[in-house]
Amino acid sequence: MTIPPSHAGLSRIPLGIRVAALTRLPRTVWAAIVGAFRRSLEVRIVAITVGLAALALLATGTYMSYTIGNGLFDARVTQVREESNRATEAAQALFDSTTAADDSALSVLQLQVLTQVGSIATSNAGVALLRAPGTDVNFGLADVSTGGTGDLLTEQLRRNTASAEDDQYWQSVTIPAAGDPHPGLVVGSTVTVAGGDYELYLLYDLADVQQSLTFVQNTLLIGGLALILLIAGVTWIVVQSVIAPIRVAAETSRKLAAGQLEERIPERGEDVIATLARSFNGMADSLQRQIVQLAGLSRVQQRFVSDVSHELRTPLTTIRLAGDVLYDNRDGFDPTSARTAELLHTQVERFESLLSDLLEISRYDARAADIEIAPVNLVHLAEEAIATVETLADRKGSVVQLVAPGGHFEAEMDARRIRRIVRNLLGNAIEHGEGKPITVTIDSNATAVALAVRDHGIGMSRADAERVFDRFWRADPSRQRTTGGTGLGLAISLEDATLHSGWLNVWSEEGRGSCFRLTLPRSPRLPIESSPLALPPEDAARAPEDAR
Repeated sequence: MTIPPSHAGLSRIPLGIRVAALTRLPRTVWAAIVGAFRRSLEVRIVAITVGLAALALLATGTYMSYTIGNGLFDARVTQVREESNRATEAAQALFDSTTAADDSALSVLQLQVLTQVGSIATSNAGVALLRAPGTDVNFGLADVSTGGTGDLLTEQLRRNTASAEDDQYWQSVTIPAAGDPHPGLVVGSTVTVAGGDYELYLLYDLADVQQSLTFVQNTLLIGGLALILLIAGVTWIVVQSVIAPIRVAAETSRKLAAGQLEERIPERGEDVIATLARSFNGMADSLQRQIVQLAGLSRVQQRFVSDVSHELRTPLTTIRLAGDVLYDNRDGFDPTSARTAELLHTQVERFESLLSDLLEISRYDARAADIEIAPVNLVHLAEEAIATVETLADRKGSVVQLVAPGGHFEAEMDARRIRRIVRNLLGNAIEHGEGKPITVTIDSNATAVALAVRDHGIGMSRADAERVFDRFWRADPSRQRTTGGTGLGLAISLEDATLHSGWLNVWSEEGRGSCFRLTLPRSPRLPIESSPLALPPEDAARAPEDAR
């Protein structure tokens, strides 16, 4: 058999895939609905309003349908009972007035009674005249049933009717029909014929009552749906009139946050929205003035730092040359002068380092810093940095150990800036390591390389760790420094790491030491998915959420 071209491609799709696609469709639609509900304020308001209105209409419609249905049924029951009572009285009157003394005469009388009952109970759908159980007469009427009435009688109804405790008994029944079955009522009473008791049952079809109730229910349903649609439309229009200005305000706020300080909300009318627009615009004007003022002050500050740093370089160079001459000839001086020359040499070096750091910070503040990217092996770079601090580590009594299980891979970085970060981290670890071992760990994964410097010294509190990258901040101002730092090293290191799209994190705990972790992308075009090194370090036995 040849498969038509329009179905050939579909037939080649496995049945499992087609079934999976069909089962995913409801989930996709539901996810789209939930997403729209979460994202759109208009959808939420309209959905909540329509939902509450639907619940109210459902409750009202159910109550009205129940009340109307009960009213129609009760009215119909009252009507058929009255008809049945008149028909029973007429039948009993005919039976009481008869002089028939044989079966044939009673049969003629029976036909007259049934005709009389039908003329009185005009809405009946059937009649049954049955001999009551226990009736024993020499002659009597034959049982007769029309309209299938006899088949609908229940044992309970017959017992109640035969007991004759009340004049009438009725019961709801279901009348079989070619289409849907109809609701009906059977009303039973007793009559006496020739000394014997007979049961007279009248069947009534309530299809007209059911039709009336169905019409009322359909009317309520259609009216309710129309009202819900009207409520949804009105709510949408009202919400749009309120949300539209809010959307404009949100878009204006986004533009202001993006730096477009001239953006404002249009002011129309004198209502609450217009008052909000005027207040927002006034706030924006104030923020713009303050931002412009602060930006101007920042530029002045940056220019001042840059100019002062440059201006100080010339006299500092002269002082440095003179200081070097004195330092080189200190052996010929008396002890006091020699010590003075040494102090002068040390402080000049520190001053020169401070000026360099200030210039570097000013370049970052001015967004003028750039990097020179080249493939660099982080392990080799760390080995060079460790070699430069060996003398200091020996003097402090610390042993620096390099552990590189997976760091022998090149990454694109600015070697000068990364080397400065590593030297700074090593210097801080030696300074605060209290002569204990220091471990430098390097590892890598598919997207990043990482270097961690772990010491076991005095450590820091949580509050100190949060401020460790602040400029000129020191955890213990009273603690004497031996490495001559400027207080800008970690701040510059953080800027260098950020310039590489990397991370510089710290974990520290008082009495347990600190661990600084530098994570760099293997390529500037490759974002970091995760750091290859854990923080806190494995030997810290701390939960990962405590990392900073």
